Amino acid sequence: MRITGTFLDEISHDIPHQNWGRVEWDEDFGHMKRIGIDTVILIRCGYQRWLTYPSAVLVKRERAYEPPVDLVRLFLDLSAKHGLSFFFGLYDSGRDWTSGDYAREVEINQRVIDEVWARYGEAPAFAGWYLSQECSRNIGSIIELYAGLGAYCKAVSGGLPVLISPYIDGAKAVSQHQGALRREDGISLTEHEREWNEIFAGIRHGVDIVAFQDGHVDFHDLYDFLCVNKRLANAHGMECWTNSETFDRDMPIKFLPIKWEKLLWKLTAAERAGIERAITFEFSHFMSPQSAYRQAGHLYNRYREYLEAHAALP
Repeated sequence: MRITGTFLDEISHDIPHQNWGRVEWDEDFGHMKRIGIDTVILIRCGYQRWLTYPSAVLVKRERAYEPPVDLVRLFLDLSAKHGLSFFFGLYDSGRDWTSGDYAREVEINQRVIDEVWARYGEAPAFAGWYLSQECSRNIGSIIELYAGLGAYCKAVSGGLPVLISPYIDGAKAVSQHQGALRREDGISLTEHEREWNEIFAGIRHGVDIVAFQDGHVDFHDLYDFLCVNKRLANAHGMECWTNSETFDRDMPIKFLPIKWEKLLWKLTAAERAGIERAITFEFSHFMSPQSAYRQAGHLYNRYREYLEAHAALP
């Protein structure tokens, strides 16, 4: 199992910014390419008032701050230069859908989708969409949100694929703002399967790919959840990837690069479960040789050794 995609975390809740410009990003895309990453996914184009591109829609409607650099254009250009596919992540209001106003979250994102496709749709690297509203359960109108936004993305772009990356409501599904690392009331395998069967049934025509985050359950439970995810995706005609997190949820400091042994365990479990491909959150902070975290470069080296041992380097 190889990591062939990564999120680009430019609008984050909880991870320090690295303050990179074109030179640093160009170098990082080269590092990605050298280990076989062929897909990059913008985690979100904006969160609340912070943006990755100068959106007239969001500056007016959300009173967002116009950014000094158009990172979407930069990422599209670098993707084309290095031969990567780019998925565009939608806007997260950080307010409407979390408070129950799903309709407004959908409406503002429809305007963003129109704007983005008009601005960037001709870019050769533009390969798909990412629905940035991440959930773990069948809450509120999440089915309508995913189905509606996914269908709109596909209609505007002529059918480009739509990706979601939900998480499992497991023992490690605790807020990043809490000191605790785990809880005792994680979801059961049976309940997870029941709820996601309902969700997939409602979104199957708007979403093409599901990549569950793999860090919210205990290691000894992961394989069973991966098998359920794969079985459900197959039943509803979706591709099943895994989002193999390269940061560690077991450490008291949130968040640091993961121990190589743990990442290897997760990749091996995904391979055993028949998962089609792995992406990660996320290369630039937690796996890049030029990350602000020195141990990220060591993780890169261990991963390269793993690929070399399996004759899997590109």
